[in-house]
Amino acid sequence: MLFHRYLKPFYLRYAPLYLLGIAALVVVNYAQLYIPEYLGSLIDLCTAAAREGTPLTVSDIGGLLLGVLLVAVILFVGRSIWRLSIFNASGKTEAGLRRLMFGKSERLSPRYYHENKVGGVMAWFTSDLSTVEEYLGWGTVMSVDAIFLSLLTVWRMIRLDWVMTLFLLLPLLLIIVWGALVEKYMSMKWDARQQAFDRLYDFSQESFTGLAVIKAFVKETQELHAFAKVARRNRDESVSFVRLSVLFDVIISIIIGVCMAALLALGGYFVWRLTGGAPAVIFGHEMDLTAGGVVTFIGYFDTLIWPMMAMGQIVSMRSRFRASMHRITRFLDEDEELRDAPDAAPLRDVRGGIAVRHLTFAYPATESDALSDVSFTVAPGETVGIVGRVGCGKTTLVSLLLRLWNVPEGTVLFDGQDIMHATAASVREAVAYVPQDQFLFSDTIRGNIALAKPDATDEEIRAAARFADVDDNITAFRGGYDTVLGERGVTLSGGQKQRVAMARAALKDAPIMIFDDSVSAVDMATEERILSHIAKERRGKTTLIVASRVSTVAGADRILVLRDGRVEAFDTPARLSETSETYRTMVRLQALEREAGGGETA
Repeated sequence: MLFHRYLKPFYLRYAPLYLLGIAALVVVNYAQLYIPEYLGSLIDLCTAAAREGTPLTVSDIGGLLLGVLLVAVILFVGRSIWRLSIFNASGKTEAGLRRLMFGKSERLSPRYYHENKVGGVMAWFTSDLSTVEEYLGWGTVMSVDAIFLSLLTVWRMIRLDWVMTLFLLLPLLLIIVWGALVEKYMSMKWDARQQAFDRLYDFSQESFTGLAVIKAFVKETQELHAFAKVARRNRDESVSFVRLSVLFDVIISIIIGVCMAALLALGGYFVWRLTGGAPAVIFGHEMDLTAGGVVTFIGYFDTLIWPMMAMGQIVSMRSRFRASMHRITRFLDEDEELRDAPDAAPLRDVRGGIAVRHLTFAYPATESDALSDVSFTVAPGETVGIVGRVGCGKTTLVSLLLRLWNVPEGTVLFDGQDIMHATAASVREAVAYVPQDQFLFSDTIRGNIALAKPDATDEEIRAAARFADVDDNITAFRGGYDTVLGERGVTLSGGQKQRVAMARAALKDAPIMIFDDSVSAVDMATEERILSHIAKERRGKTTLIVASRVSTVAGADRILVLRDGRVEAFDTPARLSETSETYRTMVRLQALEREAGGGETA
């Protein structure tokens, strides 16, 4: 799992950093083993001096002191190198994996986000990626220590006394067995904990987004209780994992503690027998450990404790890593439905001609068609209105023109070019789109308008704002075009958000422009000015206007009327009153609305 296919490219890219860090770590591991040796030698010198009745001098211990100083310098330099190298590499790997995931998120179709909540996806980008980075950083350090430091230490211990080493290693093998038994269960527990965190993230995200609705319906207490229930579930799963992790660490600590107690008892006994002139003999081996030798052995064992503890922590960390990496892999392996065809080529010389031929489309996991056998043709430079009752397929149609969903080959053509044989980027580049749900970023008004053209001049931005009849509103703000909008443009009214989104599309100046019910939140006078600007500025360019009221499309060259996902009529406004029942009904209802003094307001 450490050498996962999505991680291998980053290992190769940052191999110098990883290798440098591992090399420095091995040097540190080797150097620190001299400390118990120097300490044991010092004890033996003191014991000998006490036995002979001669005091120690600086010359006696000078070499040991210089050795300790040299080891300290090596440890300082080596630890600095491996920390900078390994943690830098793991951070860069996490950043690269996050970029890979973000690119994937942009390529996925709307279907994926209909089936998966945004909160869960955000958890993968935060908690799961942090878990992966922790394993690639500290996990690498612990793995190297568990392998190299333990082997080097055991080798030194065997050289000192192989019988004592055998006594201590047998119980230490229980740590490996215990880790193998617990790892899979801990991975399952971590996965359950992360799923509970996903639900908490989802609930929080929805609550924050719908805060105005919650307040309007006085449901704060109800939401608080619902949140408490989700939070308790997350707490219970987290506590369950922590309990297992703590139990794992406690058992390892008990095993190490028992080993240390046995070492002190046996070492003291063997030294006592040796000083009495009758050294103990085990397996035919005479136990000739001196007091300094026992201290050295204890120092080696103390050094060995960290690799043993690291083995336990690696099991816990690896179980979390496996669960998190599995979730990330599942996301990265998701099928990209909007992938360009192998023979896809950019659209060429788009003038705005649109041909839809027998288009039938159904959303995933639905039984009925959203559009059924839709056919019409729009000439370059033509202005076409699209009307119909709510749910008739207007927004679905324009989303297919943008290739936000795949369509059957040969059903949608721009200037005779099948959009399924063109690159998706070139299709969307040919269209300026004003969506029904106007999304504005937490940026300045200038930045939001200049999204499609970052290098636009101030005059170009203001001209686009005048096109959308929002220039006066913007200049009235204290910050003007440099006014910073809140999240999703919350500082603007509904009509202002629609018109800023319209200015953003106008600045793109694409051969095809689509307005998806984009003037529903403005008053009639503002709507008439905007429609006048469209007729003037978009002359010679194709414009599609989706509308919920017929007055919005009264000046269009032709109007497409949809009913239950089918084309009921496609004709000039003058002739539609004779050919379309839906159009006649919409005209009559709007006339009654005007007589009653209703209408849309800003």
